[in-house]
Order: sequence, then structure tokens, then C-alpha cells
Amino acid sequence: MKRCINNPLITVKDVKPSRPDFRVEGVFNCGVCRYGDEILLICRVSESAGCTDQDVKIPVMDTDGSHPTMKIIDVVKEEHPEWNFTDSRSVIRNTPFVRKVVYLTSFSHLRLAHSKDGIHFTVDDAPMIQPMMQEESWGMEDPRVTQIGDTYYINYTAVSPQGPATALLSTKDFKEFQRLGVIFPPENKDVVIFPEKIGGKYYALNRPVSLEFGTPEIWISESPDLIHWGNHRHFCKASETGWENGRIGGGAVPFRTEKGWIELYHAADEANRYCIGALLLDAEHPEKILARTENPILQPEADYETSGFFGNTVFTCGCYRDGNNVTLYYGAADDKICRADITLDELYKALKVS
Repeated sequence: MKRCINNPLITVKDVKPSRPDFRVEGVFNCGVCRYGDEILLICRVSESAGCTDQDVKIPVMDTDGSHPTMKIIDVVKEEHPEWNFTDSRSVIRNTPFVRKVVYLTSFSHLRLAHSKDGIHFTVDDAPMIQPMMQEESWGMEDPRVTQIGDTYYINYTAVSPQGPATALLSTKDFKEFQRLGVIFPPENKDVVIFPEKIGGKYYALNRPVSLEFGTPEIWISESPDLIHWGNHRHFCKASETGWENGRIGGGAVPFRTEKGWIELYHAADEANRYCIGALLLDAEHPEKILARTENPILQPEADYETSGFFGNTVFTCGCYRDGNNVTLYYGAADDKICRADITLDELYKALKVS
């Protein structure tokens, strides 16, 4: 893929904190769509309440009352020797059976960015929508946007102490939103919804995870209405070696071509190095993988991809096709948004028949 010479397009300095005592830690993993004469990015904005070598301040949304309010939990590290603070993203408790997240060190919400040319973006000063449900009391993450008719469906990871679930919003104007609730319960995320019915049914890729065994891999599910999902089955597995031997998951919303559906997905190796690959799926039977890239089409190589809040990471939630060109927006090192382009012809050459 050809990186945009203006990368990174959006960084933390371009984003106003949602409140004066918060610090923006990252803007990344954005869904993308066209709306009117603009390119919209629905960005994940991650904020922290501050931390030192001695303590971590944890922002969470209190949803118990009639009006959800943000509260800050102050965790003094020396008071919790049983907790692991080495991961910048979370506080971990190691138990005999499972490595359990106790808190997230940041809180994410969704924020709109606007552009006429797809390169120069203006980020709204306030969140697009605030977490309201108990299921998103730890934040809203990694949105994908699927346009069906004149309605834009935004699915995102709803995070809470119960784990990461996938919830759904809909809008026609990006001003008023209808909450459609949780569509995949914990732990399930990396959901991408196909932008049209296929054989009378909607399809979605998703990634359920067992806490006891198995590898995080992609499944496929069907729905009559985008709310109720069934006929779940395993779809695509990780490799035993190489760049995708740790986990794989959905990335951008699939788009249809003359050869079938193309899905740009993410994968990580056992060292947590995240890359992006591609799948070609049968047009009428999307559960059939026709071809797959052997090597990443994008991997962390630039300084802004290898260094940041969580380095060695490129991660996509959105792309759009314009004729023979495919434009990908991706999160780099979990703290900035970048762009890369590739032609369909180049994608076809990279895909190898399964």
C-alpha cells in the first residue's frame, strides 16, 4: 500500500479533550463513510485522567443513576501488589486460571472528523455520542460504519467490567442516533457488517473469544434484521507461524467487486505486532474464502507506526472504494490516524487462491 505523504493525518494535538481534567492519549481506529460532499471519520478518542509512577487514575462512567456521570477511581499502586501495571492500556490481575483485566487506564468515546479531500480533517470539539449504557461504562471503541440505503449503521465495541461486547447505532444525519443495543455479547468484537443483503440475509464477521482455550479467530453470522444474529460458524483461522499466528479479526467493512467481496482484516503475531491483510470472498456465498494474502499489505514500518501509545501496530476499521482505488484509514501505534491507498489490480495480485 502507498502511504499518504501527509501521514499522520490526525494526532492527539488535533483533538480537544472532552473535559479540562482529561488528557487525550490517542485518536485512532476510525470507521469511514461518505456523507454529502464530505468524508467522515468516526474516530475512537482515548482519554486518561492522569497517572504517575505511584498511582493510576481510572475514568469510568457511572450508569446507575438516571443521568450517567463520569467518576475517577484513584488506584495507588503499592496498595495492590497483586495487580500488574506494566501494560499501558490496562491494569491486570493474574489468577491461577486467567489473566483478568481489572481496569482500563483510559476511556474511549466516538468523535467525528470531517474532510472534503480525504486528507485534511477537522475534528469536532465534542464527542459525537457519549456512553450511556451499563454495557459501555468503560467506553466505546473501534467503530465501523455500514451504509444501507440512506441509513448509516455504526457498530462499536462496548466495554464494561463484563467484557467487550458489540453494540449498534443507526443514524441518517450524524446528529440524531438510535441505540439498537448489544448485538453480540462478550467477548465478541471486531464485527464488520456487510453493506447489503446476500440471499435475503445480512452477514457479519465477528470474533468470539474463549477465556479458557482456543485462538481468537474470525467467525461469520447471519441476521434477518441486523439485530438478531444466528447460524454462527467458524470462518477464518490464524496461521501457525508468521505475521498472523497470534490472532486475527475483522477490519474494514467489506466491499463488493467483480470478483467477489474484499475484506481488509487485521492480524497480530505472538509478539503483538499488528498488520493488515486481505481476503476475497464469494459474492453470493461470503462464507467461502476464494483467496487470501500470504503477506501483509500493510505492516508497521514508519516511525509513526512503530512508536506510540502501543507501538508496532497498524489497525483498520474502515476503507472506501473509488473506482479502481481503495483508500484505507488506519490507526497507527494506537494514538494517531493515517491513510494508505492501493489499487484493486494490486490487491488482486496480492491475493492467492486458497
